[in-house]
Amino acid sequence: QVNFVVCQLFALLAAVWFRTYLHSSKTSPFIRHVVATLLGLYLALFCFGWYALHFVIQSGISYYIMIIIGVENMHKYCFVFALGYLTVCQITRVYIFDYGQYSADFSGPMMIITQKITSLAFEIHDGMFRKNEDLTPSQRCLAVRRMPSLLEYLSYNCNFMGILAGPLCSYKDYITFIEGRSYQLQQSEANGKEDTKYEQTDPSPNIAVAQKLLICGLSLLFHMTITKTLPVEYNIDDHFRATASWPVRFFYLYVSLMAARPKYYFAWTLADAINNAAGFGFRGYDKNGVTRWDLISNLRIQQIEFSTSFKMFLDNWNIQTALWLKRVCYERATFSPTIQTFILSAIWHGVYPGYYLTFLTGVLMTLAARAIRNNIRHYFVESPAVKVCYDVITWMATQVAISYTVVPFVLLSVKPSFTFYSSCYFCLHIASILVLLVFPLKRTQKGSKKHETVQPTWSKTLEEENLLQKNSYSTTNNSFSQKQEITCRYQALKQ
Repeated sequence: QVNFVVCQLFALLAAVWFRTYLHSSKTSPFIRHVVATLLGLYLALFCFGWYALHFVIQSGISYYIMIIIGVENMHKYCFVFALGYLTVCQITRVYIFDYGQYSADFSGPMMIITQKITSLAFEIHDGMFRKNEDLTPSQRCLAVRRMPSLLEYLSYNCNFMGILAGPLCSYKDYITFIEGRSYQLQQSEANGKEDTKYEQTDPSPNIAVAQKLLICGLSLLFHMTITKTLPVEYNIDDHFRATASWPVRFFYLYVSLMAARPKYYFAWTLADAINNAAGFGFRGYDKNGVTRWDLISNLRIQQIEFSTSFKMFLDNWNIQTALWLKRVCYERATFSPTIQTFILSAIWHGVYPGYYLTFLTGVLMTLAARAIRNNIRHYFVESPAVKVCYDVITWMATQVAISYTVVPFVLLSVKPSFTFYSSCYFCLHIASILVLLVFPLKRTQKGSKKHETVQPTWSKTLEEENLLQKNSYSTTNNSFSQKQEITCRYQALKQ
């Protein structure tokens, strides 16, 4: 963990140097790719030793599969290989070397690299094999229409900005950043016009980086002072379960799981700050002309802590992973997309039984929350006073439901997880099943527009925001001019 923090702080300094001395206006894309890759592999070697070779092996074999299989089926083979390789490494680490330990390990970066390998394979398949009219607007704009070189591929997977903690970004966004076209395109897309007053500006990320580092400091302070005094394991303590009342138990459940979140806030916000410091993550300007540096942000803390629905929580937690699950699984699934997506998420996270208990419980919670929202919410939104009461009640219910769902994710093993659920008499599991029996669920629409109209509960709002807020996606396709790509996105925005 110390190595991880030291490497991330070094990456932050390297990002400032990279933006200052290897700016795209001063250096060729080739040099930027080489430096970003070598720095990334050095950090991985320092942090994980020779286990870092797994990153190169996984990326190298995946690239070889892409070359020899061809664009028609390579996405399937890359998906199976990358996820399988990750799973084998996780099984080895967990059940042979280090069961139950939270120390930083090489499988963490491999999870991000697996996302990148599979995302790019699907994007190349969409861009070089599928017909343009068969793609959704987001698939059309993310589609990659030429095979990347080996250097570009390694740079995308193993660059120093994201190798340790991500977050996931699209290949086109990354290449556009390396080639120095992101600022011009992001600005020219504002309001769908090519010329704006921001066209020649190279915006500074300093304010955004400073704000995110402040959040990192506060999160780390909270984690070091509060988290250890509120252990999640105390929820299954025999004395606590025997003596505490139900309200006290549910209150402690909430605060203990809330106290477990700042370590994720720290890691993900620091990773975002590193990318911003290098000049990556710019998403244009808001209506007041203020720069937005949240293109690859992974969470929104305020919305998480004050979420009033299961959907709202998931929309704002681990955002890039939710988008990855949507793009490679949900909108491509032929049956039960919600269940398939939760199973993929569990497999990707690892092999601890607690992960599977959490995500299977999450399926029930998601479907039940969706049924309640669809059937009763409209009765409480007309009167402002009633809506406030409704929001307070749903906030409390959401926080308890989220905490109840993720306890096995923290406890990891089957026995303590079932100890917790049995001590609660599986109350929320039973309540979810009863909700699904009482309230009807809206059927998923069939037909060619299925994936454009029905999206997963945790990503629909986010995807709409990405399409509407001026520039969710950058471009790198050499076979399309910048003007054509702007037209593509403007059409997607109108849709």
